Amino acid sequence: MNAEIKRYIDRQIAHLARKMRNIVARGVVAMVDDGKKMQGLQISLLDGELIDNAERPQQYGFSAHPQKGAECFVVFAGANREHPLVLSVDDRRYRFKGGEEGEVIIYSDEGDAIHLKRGNIVEIKTKHLVIKAEDDALIESKAITLRGEESITLETPSLTAGGPGGAAGQAQITGDLATSGDMTAAGISLKNHLTTNVQPGGGVSGPPQGGGS
Repeated sequence: MNAEIKRYIDRQIAHLARKMRNIVARGVVAMVDDGKKMQGLQISLLDGELIDNAERPQQYGFSAHPQKGAECFVVFAGANREHPLVLSVDDRRYRFKGGEEGEVIIYSDEGDAIHLKRGNIVEIKTKHLVIKAEDDALIESKAITLRGEESITLETPSLTAGGPGGAAGQAQITGDLATSGDMTAAGISLKNHLTTNVQPGGGVSGPPQGGGS
């Protein structure tokens, strides 16, 4: 191999090595544009280079808006610095730690979390939970417990309770029951029912009309 061919090969290898070094970079998120069809990031690379409009493809059905200062990993298609793609963004400041093997956690920097735990336990942690179903909602389980440390409020123009498939059910209340309106049991009004065999003085009247003995 003559010297000229060797120099040519060396130049090509050096050029290829530079391109290889330019394929992957590590940086920090400086700005996020979440209004585009594909989220765009402005990122600052570790060597001080500032990259604008780096596209960040995300998994279908999932979207996240990273905060300034989050770390990212970027690839440049064809080693072209004009075509950056952000493959991964993580933020060690807020990352949920301590999960067990096999667990999945969706979380935010404010401490909200949906935690798929071992043992088929799903735990949701937040301060305010809002579930919106435009037409209807169904919760099915063998047993359901609602626990309010201060109160539980139901806001609805109509409330129906019964057994499965519309069968008769039973309600038990421990404590007092107060209502601002009337109550009806077996067709008999609590406020407006009439009694039978009314006795004078301290006598005991008969059962309400229409009711049992």
